[in-house]
Amino acid sequence: MARDAIIARNLTYWYGRLVAVDHISFSVAEGEIFGFLGPNGAGKSTTVKMLTGQLKPKSGHAVLLGLDVARYTNEVQGKIGVCFEESNLYQQMSAVENLELFARLFGTRSFNPYPLLKRVGLGGREKDRVETYSKGMKQRLMVARALVNRPRILFLDEPTAGLDPTSAKSIRNLIRTVRKQGTTVLLTTHDMMEADELADRVAFINHGKIVALDTPHKLKQQYGRRALRVEVASQSGALENREVALDTSETPEAIHELFSTENVVTVHSEEATLGDIFIEITGRGLIGPKPATAKPAKRRRRR
Repeated sequence: MARDAIIARNLTYWYGRLVAVDHISFSVAEGEIFGFLGPNGAGKSTTVKMLTGQLKPKSGHAVLLGLDVARYTNEVQGKIGVCFEESNLYQQMSAVENLELFARLFGTRSFNPYPLLKRVGLGGREKDRVETYSKGMKQRLMVARALVNRPRILFLDEPTAGLDPTSAKSIRNLIRTVRKQGTTVLLTTHDMMEADELADRVAFINHGKIVALDTPHKLKQQYGRRALRVEVASQSGALENREVALDTSETPEAIHELFSTENVVTVHSEEATLGDIFIEITGRGLIGPKPATAKPAKRRRRR
C-alpha cells in the first residue's frame, strides 16, 4: 500500500478577518496525481503556500514525506518542485543557464540540462534566450526547472493556462511521465476536463473548506445525472433535441417509445462534468470573484 506523501491536518490560515483556509484535512498518496480545484479566492493558493513552506499555518499541520513543513522547511523544499502559473524565469538568460542556476541553488552536482530540456520539447532551443520563447515554451521550461532537483513531490499551479492545444497536451503528457516515475503531483487548475483526464482523485475547495473529495468517477456517480441526448428530425425536417434520463424504472419504456414514434438521427450518452458537479455543490462556478464576506478568525488569548 502506498504511503502518504502529503498530509494536511486541520490546516488554517487567515488574513486579518478573512479566513482563507478553514481547518481542512486531506492526504495524497505517493505517486498519485491529486487535483485541487476551486474558484478564485477559494483558498487553493494559500493551501499550496502552507504545504510548500511559504506560509506557516495559523493552526494545524502540513506534513510532507514524513516531515512537518513548518519545522523542517528547508529540508522539505529540497525534496519538492514548484511550478507557478506566473512566469518568473530569467528572460535574458538561456534555458540552459536558467536550469544550471537552479541546479546550483539546489546544490545538485553533475547536472546536465540537455536531456531535461529535450524531455520537455525544447531540444534545439536550449541556448536561445528565454525572451524569444513563446508562452508555451516558457511554461515547459518552468516545468523543467521544477524537475531540476528530481523532486519527490511536484506542485503545479495552472500548468496549461492560456496554452494552445498542442502545448497543453505536451505538458499533460509530461505530467503523466513524471507520475509513472513515482513522483507525487498536486495540480491546481480551473480546467475541469484537464483534472478529469489527469487526476486520480480531486478535492473541491470553496470558501476555505473542502466540500467534496473523491475520484472523478465516484463524484460523477454521486452527484451527476446520466442521460441520453437524442437528436430527432421533425416532419418539417428540422432537428430537435430530446433527453431521456437513465437509471430510472421508466428508462426502458421511454427509450422504446422514442425510437417507435420519432425519427431518431443521433444518440449520445451524457454525464455531468466536474464543473457541473462543483456548481451543484457550491452554487457558483469555478472561475469567479473572491467571496465578499468572511467570518472572523478565532484567536487564542495569550496566557
